[in-house]
Amino acid sequence: MKIKPAIVRRPHVEGDWTHLHENPVLARVLAARGVKAQDDTDVGLNGLLPASTLGGLSQAVALLANALIAQQHIVIVGDYDADGATSTALAMRLLGDMGAQSVRYFVPDRFHYGYGLSTAVITDLGTPKPDLIVTVDNGVASVDGVAAARGAGIDVLVTDHHLPPEVLPNATAIVNPNLRDDPFPSKNLAGVGVVFYLLSALRTELDSRGWFSDTGIEKPNPATYLDLVALGTVADVVPLDRNNRILVEQGLRRIRAGACCEGVKALLNVAGRDYTRCVSSDLGFAVGPRLNAAGRLESMGMGIACLLADTELDAARLASQLDSMNKQRREIESDMRESANELLYAWTAQHSGQTLPAGICLYDPEWHEGVIGILAGRVRETVHRPTCVFTLDGDGMAKGSARSVAGVNIRDAIAWVESRENGLLHKYGGHAMAAGLTLAQESLPRFGELFDAAVVEQTNGAPPNAELLSDGELDSEDFTLETAALMRSALPWGSQFPEPLFDGVFTRVEQRIVGSRHLKMRVHLRESPSLVVDAIAFGETGEDLAGGDVRLAYRLDVNNFRGKISLQLLVEHIEDV
Repeated sequence: MKIKPAIVRRPHVEGDWTHLHENPVLARVLAARGVKAQDDTDVGLNGLLPASTLGGLSQAVALLANALIAQQHIVIVGDYDADGATSTALAMRLLGDMGAQSVRYFVPDRFHYGYGLSTAVITDLGTPKPDLIVTVDNGVASVDGVAAARGAGIDVLVTDHHLPPEVLPNATAIVNPNLRDDPFPSKNLAGVGVVFYLLSALRTELDSRGWFSDTGIEKPNPATYLDLVALGTVADVVPLDRNNRILVEQGLRRIRAGACCEGVKALLNVAGRDYTRCVSSDLGFAVGPRLNAAGRLESMGMGIACLLADTELDAARLASQLDSMNKQRREIESDMRESANELLYAWTAQHSGQTLPAGICLYDPEWHEGVIGILAGRVRETVHRPTCVFTLDGDGMAKGSARSVAGVNIRDAIAWVESRENGLLHKYGGHAMAAGLTLAQESLPRFGELFDAAVVEQTNGAPPNAELLSDGELDSEDFTLETAALMRSALPWGSQFPEPLFDGVFTRVEQRIVGSRHLKMRVHLRESPSLVVDAIAFGETGEDLAGGDVRLAYRLDVNNFRGKISLQLLVEHIEDV
């Protein structure tokens, strides 16, 4: 059922790009990603976009400064993913450092409250009654929840980065770079990035009012917690434009120096990653999933507690529990993937000779509500189609999670469905690559029809091709540990600024299966038999290969196994020549 991608080489960018980097391979990689000036490779904090261009910031800062100086009761209302957890932890730490004496957090669990600031959340916030609610990574669509809070005499400061609905909540202040006509040049800030900008501006405002000198509180440096900003930004898979690359790289440097939260260090440790060599992929594929496991299976409270832990012992204990949750999540996900594959095969058998729909919708009332987002992503990777996965929530509604492919804005596709049949959806929200939605169970067939039509509308009837974009071939002299280390950590790689991927034809010298399902090889470039290197293809057995030479799409990697450092190819795709 898996659609094999085609290896497509990025267009060659004509010109002399040696000014971008002294290494010609990296220079060409950067040019292929649209980097034109050396300044674009500068990841110093001085290159950050100015906070003054972020709409709504002055009103929000004044509101928050007044609340802090008056020692009002402040409640941070977060979200149950890694971006929400890091946003919450960042707000708790920095507000505490600035002298807030009554600040606590509340993260709605997805099973009881659902997403965002709902009216049920307002009812259950407990005592003391908050004077100010600050939402992080949510709130821009919480019209009813904000109205309930304001009706109860509570001010609401919304900080968010998701696309806004047609009608905004009546919050006291809103900070969101994606609001219509917001002048902030980058629309790609994660929720934790928005919080970082807000609290950095708050420190400046409090300093101008003499707060730190009058109270004797040491003026904190928000950059101290850039490890949290880096983690939330990478884990939320927002595009790594230059501004986000600066935030992520500065956070990574602090992690590698050990100047990070104990929780981040502990999560890297349980994942078997060396914090002194941490790169963005470690945050995205090792730390993020373990942090997210808490919000998927139980409550994000444990994840936030890990990020707020001040001792190595407490952080290690919580990280170990999160690691166990992540293993449980993997088992649940494996079972769900198997049943999803069965549904796809059943559709294929029923519609003999037809290709899959342009937009995929799958439903099973037994699927775990906290894992459907991951399943949607896995199905999307397998069939290369925008995918919506549904299960039943506690209220008997069909709750869905959607993931997209390049070229299809899935939030717009869902909005198109709603525009064609108003009232079909109970609620929805998200952004170009991911979204969430809820509708009546009996409406699922109709939604599936309209969703498929929405994707056809966006793609003009031609579903996106499954492609692996390659940076081309490497010469034999490029296969060095130095080049591999440079490709790995020269800049933070991530969404829309992908890690370098190369391709070439290789001859297999040796091969064996390790860990029951990974293909370990020794290969050399077909034209360079004397240069033999290790290669590993995870999740690949090689059973469908005819033998002989193969084309590999791979990344250069530095393998550190039991103290022995060697060059290794991480194979993303393998096919017969």
